Amino acid sequence: MTDTLRPPTPAPAADAPPAPVAVPGDPQKLKRSIGVVGGTLLTLSCVTPASTLFVVVPDLFSSLGTATALTIAIGSLLCVGVAFCYSELGTLIPSAGGEYAMVSTMAGRLAGWLVFVLSLLVVMIVPPVIAMGTADYLAPVLDLDPAYAGAGVMILATLAGLLDLRANAWITGIFLVLEVIAAGVVAVLGFAHAERGAGSLVDLSVAGSGPGGVDTVTAMLIVSGLAIALFVTQGFSTAVYLSEELENPRRNVARTVLATLAISSVIILVPVVAITMGAESLTALTEGDISAMVTAWSSSAVGTFVSLCVALAIINAGIVMVIQNSRVLFASARDKAWPAPVNKALSKLGASGAPWVATLLVGVPGALLCFVNLDTLYGVTGVSVTGMYLLVAVAALLARRGGHGHRAAWRMPLWPAVPVLLIAVLAYVLSRQELSYLGWTGGIVVAATLYFVLYLRPRRDTRWLVSVPEE
Repeated sequence: MTDTLRPPTPAPAADAPPAPVAVPGDPQKLKRSIGVVGGTLLTLSCVTPASTLFVVVPDLFSSLGTATALTIAIGSLLCVGVAFCYSELGTLIPSAGGEYAMVSTMAGRLAGWLVFVLSLLVVMIVPPVIAMGTADYLAPVLDLDPAYAGAGVMILATLAGLLDLRANAWITGIFLVLEVIAAGVVAVLGFAHAERGAGSLVDLSVAGSGPGGVDTVTAMLIVSGLAIALFVTQGFSTAVYLSEELENPRRNVARTVLATLAISSVIILVPVVAITMGAESLTALTEGDISAMVTAWSSSAVGTFVSLCVALAIINAGIVMVIQNSRVLFASARDKAWPAPVNKALSKLGASGAPWVATLLVGVPGALLCFVNLDTLYGVTGVSVTGMYLLVAVAALLARRGGHGHRAAWRMPLWPAVPVLLIAVLAYVLSRQELSYLGWTGGIVVAATLYFVLYLRPRRDTRWLVSVPEE
């Protein structure tokens, strides 16, 4: 989908130089085929507000209770600073490589490689995490095992990811409307059946283990929960991954990143506030069964409608995430991150323009990850997202050195204060995560560093050659 029209291409003048001819071995480029509206729809669908609300937020309710809305609000505020960093770097470095292209250019090859590994962890884990929620919301009509339902969604999303990007923009746009309606219904019903006032949003309480028990949510629990809260709106970075396919990326990347963050934060946060105020009891809120709350507030028919909308939203999220994630692998192969046969395979484009081998390598392992423990997937994702944002903030701090400071690009306000503050806050949030999740992620980072030291660095003239396509 595109919201811009291209004027007819004039015939070349008689003395004009010949058009450039593709040379074998030149890096393949993705087509610029979408405008800011299409990019925003795809990016919003990757944030997938409704499926995040119904799949991820219930876990926050279970540990943070009435502090969930406050934690998400703080996370959204932090994401404004992150979005500033993405917008400036994305207009300077409009590449399908996303974070790794930006960080490599600004902070060096090793930093770029590590942020690539972290982003690869995120893009491989998040789709199955969301997909496994499908079974719960198809329960009114089908009884499915969560792992098998999630795997089915991943396979369906992979097949859709092989289609033309414009077709996917329309498909995801229609699904997005349905999920926004579902979130709106929850918000209206929650506020209409409010059991407590706005003060409950800051009373920081969660149901205790004993009958009728109440525990206090500490500041440290909120800080720990910020890793997942950052994950809640994380998909706004999709605009950067799509920057190579956005028309006029110098303008449209920043517009898409900031608009998506604002819209998704509202779509997620307003229903969370409504649920917090409308839950029948603190125990019901802590259990986080949103479908049961909707049915109690209305009827089984409305509850079924909302559940089916959420199931469609999850499928929608899977489609867009597979699209985004395949572009990351495609770009890494174009930049020669792997042995030659792997690079050749991952660089293949199908008739629709989609990198089909990369798409399959995202979707099929994603289906297999649906059979891994969900808590582990959540924990590793939270650590990876936080670490990735930290490295992006470091790159943004370096974005105005030398020639980069004079190039045409969107520039964030309050630089360098924004990236400096982000680095400090994100480092602290990272330090408060569980040791097991830090250990899993840290082990993968160590292995990636060894790969860089032993394979990529000795071949610096032929491997990991991060390229930025011309507009």
